[in-house]
Order: sequence, then structure tokens, then C-alpha cells
Amino acid sequence: MSLRPSRRVMLGSGLAALTATAATPALAAERPSSARALSRAKAAYSALQRHFDAADGSGLVREQIPAAAGDNPYSYEWPFSQVHIAALDLTVVDPEFEPELARRAAAQEHHWNAGGGTTKLPGYASYPVAPYGAGGDMFYDDNEWVGLAKVQRYLQTGDAAALARAKEIFALVKSGWDTDSSHAAPGGVFWTQADWSHDRNTVSNMPGAQLALRLHQITGEGDHLDWAKRFYDWTNTHLQSPTGLYWDHLDLQGAIEKTVWSYNQGVPVGVAVLLYEVTRDRAYLRQAERVAAAAYAYYVTQGRLFTQPVFFNSIFFKNLLLLESVTGKDTYHRAMADYADQVWDTMRDPATGLVHFDTAGGTQAIQQAALVQLYAVLAWPRAKWRTLY
Repeated sequence: MSLRPSRRVMLGSGLAALTATAATPALAAERPSSARALSRAKAAYSALQRHFDAADGSGLVREQIPAAAGDNPYSYEWPFSQVHIAALDLTVVDPEFEPELARRAAAQEHHWNAGGGTTKLPGYASYPVAPYGAGGDMFYDDNEWVGLAKVQRYLQTGDAAALARAKEIFALVKSGWDTDSSHAAPGGVFWTQADWSHDRNTVSNMPGAQLALRLHQITGEGDHLDWAKRFYDWTNTHLQSPTGLYWDHLDLQGAIEKTVWSYNQGVPVGVAVLLYEVTRDRAYLRQAERVAAAAYAYYVTQGRLFTQPVFFNSIFFKNLLLLESVTGKDTYHRAMADYADQVWDTMRDPATGLVHFDTAGGTQAIQQAALVQLYAVLAWPRAKWRTLY
């Protein structure tokens, strides 16, 4: 998959606007009630359906509105996975969304490459396969998000098919581990199987560790725990900065790309929480708290949340809620609510129900899905936070 705005960067004009927003004092928003959060989640999802759904019964969505020259008929896998997860998050608090989740889960399978990629193991391709498209490269992080969604589904409902798929995805993730000792910092899971990139990323390793830990919790298999520690330790050694925050990736020559993305801070927090739950070693919980506090200071206290894509922030906050499911605190939950309300109040067009982070007025499906996820999870009872990632 190419480096698109929905994957790595904000559109330039939108980033300027968001930076200006971030410089203003945070809006004094009341923490939304569960009922209000659910109402907003459903309204945002309805707008997503109305504006993005393909009209061919596939359950797939378009990448962005308005469409740009050269856009494909459907979105790539990474944006679609977040639409799928938006429906999943809504089912937790509204069972009437079960048919909608089934529709999105079926559409997710339009990306499934049963024949496998370069490691010969099946997984989700970056673009739908025939008859909807020609498929595409496999990204390990794309697959990990779906694997984590499947685990969430299993934890919440006992869905055996979801667990089986999560196990298949983890087999693919393991196959992405760098085994060439001649590389700088050997080890780590590659970002993608594409031959144009040989980066090993925080986002391809930490979600893999999280998936492994969930599978260990469910199955008790020690191999999953071993792999989780391997992913976690490699990333901490090579991509954690002296501040405690995580850089983006490392190439084969050892050069580090030091951009600090919010989701790359959230997932390591979640991994450390799960390591604590599995091992009862409080050092992992202290590590989770240190990274969360550093990230909170960097993004919330220092006003940088709106320099990050909303779909990175939704993942960031979910992992902070996983931490608070253990600590019993509410600081990060309040910050998540304040952020969601600020997006709703300043970035959403009431006429369409769509969020606009680009000054040109466009909306990406993944942005709309992230707003749904934020409000859907804000509507969850605290007891459900322990199933997050």
C-alpha cells in the first residue's frame, strides 16, 4: 500500500488548521453521559453509512468524500478495518448493531488472501481481492488491527470463528519477524511484505505483542507469551526514546525515523498492562503508567492532540482506558471525553454529520470511523474496558 494521508500523515492544509486549533485553550466540555455518547456514536455511524457505503451490496466503503481523481472504487484495508471496528464497538452497547457488524465482518473477508503473500501464509491484503479488486501487498499492522478486533469479539461474546481467525493472523505476524542477523538491530516485525519497504515499526511490533498476549490469556499457550515478550523487548530496545515515548521505525541500516505518533504510545501502554495481568509483575504496570503519563503530558497537557490524526487518537485513548480498567482511575477517560467533544463541536458539519479535518472540506472514511469509535467506547460501562486494545 502506498503512503497515503490516512496511513501516515495529515493533509498539509488540514494540519495547519489543526495546529491552530490545538493552540487554543481546550473547550470546557462536560463529560458526556453514556446515553449522549451512544447517541453521538450512532449519528456519526449513520453519516458514515450514508456518505461512504458502496452501492453494490459489498459492505465496503469509499476512501474519501469527495472522491479525488484516481481514487479506487473502495478504500484500502486499513481504513476499512476501522469502519469494521466502529460497528464492533457499537454492538457492545447496542445489540441492534449486530446485523451491521455481520455485514462489515463479511465485507472484511473481501480482503482475505487465502493463497498467502511472500511468507505463504494467508492474511488480509491491502486492497480487496477478486471479484472486487486485484488485492495488494500485505501489511502486518493492517492484519494486527483485525486480529485485535477478532479477539475483542471473542472476549465479549465467545465467538469461536473470530478466535480462529485471530490465530491465523498471528501466524502471519510471526512470519514477518526479521531473521537476518546481518541487519542493523536484527529482529522485529516488518511493516509490510512489499519489496519497497524494509522498515520495522513500533506499529507492526507492539500490536503483534498485544495480539499474542490476548491469545495467551485465552489459550494459555506459552508460545504466545514468548513471542509477545520478544516483540515488546525488541521495540523497547530499539524504538523507545529516552523520554519514554516511542519513535516510528528503524530501517535495515539502523537509521531511526523519530516521528512520535499517538497510537505508537497507546499500544505499548496496553501491552504492558496485559503483561502485568499475565505475569503479575508490577514492573510492567509501572512501565505502562510511565508511558501513559509521558504521552498524556505530551499530547494532552501540551496541546498536541490535534496535531495527530483522529484515528491514531482513538487507538491511543482505548489503550489508556485499558490501563484505567486496572488502576481504577479516570484521568484518561475524562481526557478522551473532552477530546471527542472538541472534535464534535469544532470539526463536525451538522448538515452532513461528517467531520472535516482538511480545510478543503473533505472527509476520510477512517476519520469518521474514529469518531464513532471514540463515542461508542465512551458509552461502554467501565467493566467492558478490560476487553480493549
